Amino acid sequence: SKKKGLSAEEKRARMMQIFFETKDVFQLKDLEKIAPKEAMSVKEVLQSLVDDSMVDCERIGTSNYYWAFPSKALHARKRKLEELESQLSEGSQKHANLQKSIEKAKIGRHETEERTRLAKELSSLRDQREQLKAELEKYKDCDPQVVEEIRQANKVAKEAANRWTDNIFAIKSWAKRKFGFEENKIDKNFGIPEDFDYID
Repeated sequence: SKKKGLSAEEKRARMMQIFFETKDVFQLKDLEKIAPKEAMSVKEVLQSLVDDSMVDCERIGTSNYYWAFPSKALHARKRKLEELESQLSEGSQKHANLQKSIEKAKIGRHETEERTRLAKELSSLRDQREQLKAELEKYKDCDPQVVEEIRQANKVAKEAANRWTDNIFAIKSWAKRKFGFEENKIDKNFGIPEDFDYID
């Protein structure tokens, strides 16, 4: 089965994770080496984060330098969320007012131009509201707290994998002592790869 590529938001979150974990300043070529290879267009992802004030960019000489620190990103995110929430609340108010106007227009039995216009406006407001909700979701992905949770989950998974590695080494050692098996035969019979080792 074909592996599903990362969504644009997952790519943005991965990129923010690189910045937050390293707290370093990068050029585009550095990020292209570090970023996951899953068809990630580093340049586009980076530009979208710069446009949303999540990442800073400064031209020095002939090169662009990029950086993002959790505190700055958090403030930018909060500002954007407040702005989106206020637009959403304003949209909801307009929606409610329009709904009332439509109810009034329905009282007249004939389809009026006014009613048609209001219905169109209501439909456009609904679309705007959905777009705003989607954008609010988008900003959750770049939350430093979410990135930290991902990091912790990776750490737990790595520790678990290394515990299993311990167990496998212990079983191999026991089998060698008990049955006098050669290590490469144990590996072959149990499908253990030659380069099997702990995860750094």
